[in-house]
Amino acid sequence: MPEPTSRRTVLAAALATASAAAVAAPAAPVAAAGPATAPHPAAPRPAGGGGAEPVIDNRFWTTHADWRSGTAEGVRAVAGPRPGIVVGTPAGRADHTDPHTGTTASWEYATWTSPRHTTAAPATELVASWNADTPAGTWITVELSAGYPDGTDSPWYVMARWAAGDGDIRRASVDGQGDGRTSVWTDTVAVDDPANGPRPTSYRLRVTLHRAPGSGRTPTVWRLGAMASAVPDRFTVPAAGHRVARELIVPRYSQNTHVGRYPEYDNGGEAWCSPTSSQMVVEYWGRRPTARQLAWVNPEYADPQVCHAARATYDSRYEGCGNWPFNAAYAATYDGMNAVVTRLRSLADLEALVGAGIPVITSQSFLEGELTGAGYGTAGHLMTVVGFTADGDVIANDPASPTNQAVRRVYRRREWENVWLRTRRHDAAGRVVSGTGGVCYLYWPAEATPAQLRALADAGVR
Repeated sequence: MPEPTSRRTVLAAALATASAAAVAAPAAPVAAAGPATAPHPAAPRPAGGGGAEPVIDNRFWTTHADWRSGTAEGVRAVAGPRPGIVVGTPAGRADHTDPHTGTTASWEYATWTSPRHTTAAPATELVASWNADTPAGTWITVELSAGYPDGTDSPWYVMARWAAGDGDIRRASVDGQGDGRTSVWTDTVAVDDPANGPRPTSYRLRVTLHRAPGSGRTPTVWRLGAMASAVPDRFTVPAAGHRVARELIVPRYSQNTHVGRYPEYDNGGEAWCSPTSSQMVVEYWGRRPTARQLAWVNPEYADPQVCHAARATYDSRYEGCGNWPFNAAYAATYDGMNAVVTRLRSLADLEALVGAGIPVITSQSFLEGELTGAGYGTAGHLMTVVGFTADGDVIANDPASPTNQAVRRVYRRREWENVWLRTRRHDAAGRVVSGTGGVCYLYWPAEATPAQLRALADAGVR
């Protein structure tokens, strides 16, 4: 069943309406929209610059040279097939009170700060991603500071307090952060006034590795980076030519199979589109949770790995499983997996990835009737694009389906392209609200082929 629109989506929609007040758009018919399947806590999408091309700038620190280029306090860079950073000699010890459990504990810590990255163009949004291993008794904090054109910086925004499990801390974003120029919307740093205010032209990232004092254990961080983007303010997008006809064999899971299960994780399966999509792609690459990891799930439940994915992506502050980087971080907990959140410029980019054998998890919003055959409307929903027909229509594993067998859908190319890539749309009341502007998750393994790595590089991801 679809889920009612969350308070975050209502707030984002209200602010998007204000920021879009000056946008001229053709009148659109207002269809009756169903409730959202699983709204994402997105910021209002700022104007990206009229009719300009999308600017999407990805920078990820992953190599031994990358880790040596940053500023380390108690962190040691490690080489090998998957270079990363670990706790060396801790920089200090500090108490932390988990706001979601009330538990106070002392932790040793070490920090790594990236060099400043200058973005390809002034950005309206910044989204961080990380891939890390956090054994029991360890966790990490990810922070981002935006640099403005006048040479000043935002505060260090906490983007996540994160661990793969939930035994030591509760995985969570942090609300209420801002400096009057940018604000944090769960997983996104967004410009407050894109028309008149400053847009970030650079950023730095900082990761703090925490461990129980004297334990000798350490988190390992293999990837840290961000997507900086400025996407044109648009209700419709240019059509991309059709090039690929291929369908990938990706496991099919329905979120609706799990309705009513584990409501402590985002009201149960009705809101699990993001972790369900993540689990499909993790398994496409041959990874699965172990029997031990699934032991907590009721043995009477089918597809217990979807329940596991929901628990492992749950954001205790947002109270949902739709935090974009948390889903990517979950996928990267599997052996040899890489995962990021980014945007793509066009459907041609997505086709190239699918053509190389990489399924793409996409975020979109639409009214019921805007996407023929969906049968629902949504303020935010994740599905997995697994192929394209000979006519160019989109083949998607859509978890908002009644059964696993019904998950495979074929959506009309032009409709699907528009609802995914636009940054402005009309809701059921005719108000201007935001669209996701081509957001997607990309997951790929260490054994990716040269053709797959080229397709990722062409999409700006290395």
